[in-house]
Amino acid sequence: MSSGTIDIDEFEDADADEFEKRNDTERIVLFLDENDDRAWKAATIADQLGLETDAVSAILSRLKERDLVRHKSPYWAITDDEERLRSAYRLHRHHETADEQYGEEPLEELQTDDMEVVR
Repeated sequence: MSSGTIDIDEFEDADADEFEKRNDTERIVLFLDENDDRAWKAATIADQLGLETDAVSAILSRLKERDLVRHKSPYWAITDDEERLRSAYRLHRHHETADEQYGEEPLEELQTDDMEVVR
């Protein structure tokens, strides 16, 4: 992902406007990945992407919990663990594909008392 590329199969299978449909989390990760030579303030990321600073800060905090971004206050940067980033992206794409095939299911409806919490 660091080179600003995607898998050719993903490219070939995508609708013409699919890459414009990125959600805010995807947009932030892609922005940081494409600009991996710099660290950014949340407000600057928000300005660059046309998002609210509070929303960007919340998303960055969630990404940090998953070790997908690094943080040294007040700056944020993409993880330097490229394999972790690729794995997270693959998992994300699998979830999107499942949602498209089977419909989205609210997590609360899928959880049972026997399930362990996964971060």
